[in-house]
Amino acid sequence: MSLNSNEQRVFDYLQVHREEGAFWREKVRAAAARTPDEHAVADRLEIELWRYYQERSAHAAAFRDAAKREGLQRTSMRNLAELLLRLWTDPKPKKKPPGGGGTEA
Repeated sequence: MSLNSNEQRVFDYLQVHREEGAFWREKVRAAAARTPDEHAVADRLEIELWRYYQERSAHAAAFRDAAKREGLQRTSMRNLAELLLRLWTDPKPKKKPPGGGGTEA
């Protein structure tokens, strides 16, 4: 999965700042537990991750420097949201097709 530069910045930040990473791990897990629709969860997380990026750009040097260089033009965080869901939640079992999905001899 390819992350854009802003997504990568958030991901790297969460790896280095353990308390922030733990907060987001729990947030992602809780969101996934509340809603079985992974797409809806990713949509919600994408919005929250962008808000987090904006908030961090006022306080954390890596974000602040990037915001000065690039501005705070809205950037998608969808790939990061999907990646965090894959990394931090248990995989959902795949649904079997109706009729068992096997071929009969």
